[in-house]
Amino acid sequence: MGQSWEDLLFAHWRVDPELLRPRIPAGLELDIVDGAAWIGVAPFRLTGLRLRGLLPFPGASSFLELNVRTCVTAQDKPGIWFFSLDASSRVAVELARRTYRLPYFHAQMSATRSGNWIAYECTRVDEPARRFAGRYRPAGEAHESQPGSLEWFLAERYCLYALDRGVLSRAEIHHEPWPLQPAEVEIEENTMPPVELPDHAPLCHFSRRQDVVIWPLERLGG
Repeated sequence: MGQSWEDLLFAHWRVDPELLRPRIPAGLELDIVDGAAWIGVAPFRLTGLRLRGLLPFPGASSFLELNVRTCVTAQDKPGIWFFSLDASSRVAVELARRTYRLPYFHAQMSATRSGNWIAYECTRVDEPARRFAGRYRPAGEAHESQPGSLEWFLAERYCLYALDRGVLSRAEIHHEPWPLQPAEVEIEENTMPPVELPDHAPLCHFSRRQDVVIWPLERLGG
């Protein structure tokens, strides 16, 4: 499956690993840096959703999405575990649930540009207490993160993990290294994560566009 991610914000918070470990399935190891785990919130616009070699899906090729994620490893391969994925397209939600077994939810969402600022809102349809409202903008030059850096640890992960009928599975992801920019962020409300976030400001990065190819899920052996 091919897709592009546009005007993406990475907002990451340091959290106590013990808050996240009970929410990670068996077979996954929560990745830790300097004694802390990280939980990320990523709002963006998804465009060009298509099966590889085919035209974009009619009525579901472009929509807003917001992910809540953390960093994990299985069988020595670093990847992402998604706590939730909210999307403005009901068709895309059903498609992703069936093909990738991910916890997608339908949400009312908007993204409005004013100069360099992007005002972004997300309210889950069936659980309106889950909500994000804020705005963000790039605040520096684009660069690629260096191996071994915290930026690399958080962003350069080339697979996702999911439970396929109770069995841990992995989907490989391919893209170029992230072109990251420092980001300025003003968050009014954020109840999307499954745990309470700390009071400190998140580590934030912006990326204008990333083109992505995602392979089908494969169950892990062992």
